[in-house]
Amino acid sequence: MNDDGRMLADVVEYLVCPVCGADLAMADRGLLCPAGHTFDIARQGYANLLPGNARPGTADTPEMVRARDAFLGAGHFTSLAERLARSVASTVTGKACVLDAGAGTGHYLSRVLDRSPEAVGLALDISKHAVRRAARAHARLGAVVADLWRPLPLRDGAAMAIVNVFAPRNAAEFHRVLHDDGLLFTVTPSPGHLGSLVEPLGLLTVDERKTERTDAALAGYFKLDARQNVASEAVLTHAEVATLVAMGPSAHHVPADQLWARLESLPDPLPVPLCFVLSAFRRLD
Repeated sequence: MNDDGRMLADVVEYLVCPVCGADLAMADRGLLCPAGHTFDIARQGYANLLPGNARPGTADTPEMVRARDAFLGAGHFTSLAERLARSVASTVTGKACVLDAGAGTGHYLSRVLDRSPEAVGLALDISKHAVRRAARAHARLGAVVADLWRPLPLRDGAAMAIVNVFAPRNAAEFHRVLHDDGLLFTVTPSPGHLGSLVEPLGLLTVDERKTERTDAALAGYFKLDARQNVASEAVLTHAEVATLVAMGPSAHHVPADQLWARLESLPDPLPVPLCFVLSAFRRLD
């Protein structure tokens, strides 16, 4: 698979130096710009393009990444992943670059690439633990550690599509790196998401105005092109619910011992609603 940086060689043409903005090129087991800034390629196949003064901040922990890999790998979000992949594939043709901004383990980007056989994928995430897994998620995927709130290490107009699933949205940078004819695809939870679990387990609730706030954050740079609701139901055991909680933000708010104590009051297994909003946006000139 992607254990020696092979895929970075295929996506390096889209990358720029995070220090000076110059083009990057492969050099031995690293990336190099004309000014001499170098960035190592880890043995797992990813590159770290965080500037030296950057800090990982709220990056996913190893525990969160393991939980996400286990839960998504079990296929519980397959309906969402397939709907997203079909939507992206309908707009991406030829050897285009698909950027997954906040890619996590690369689960969604790998499904997109399965349906876009000539495209290459670039997974960006601030968590090196997530990027390590993303680097091995697909044979046509290159993975980079980067901060979505900083200038992205991509050329202007490099991406024909941007995928953004439950991740921060940097409207100005997304606008800069998206091709004129490209689309930005966002996925956010809708208010009914995990509804049967929220109150009994004390999970974080979904903002009733989540979609409205997403639109507002992108206003001035993007206009809505299409929107669809993606809803399904998963029947989960208590162990699977615990894994689901551990992979998201509620993991920071509900200690594991309290979670298991609260789960005792619920059926095992139990039906859990999975509700998302998939939106496509076009660049404004």
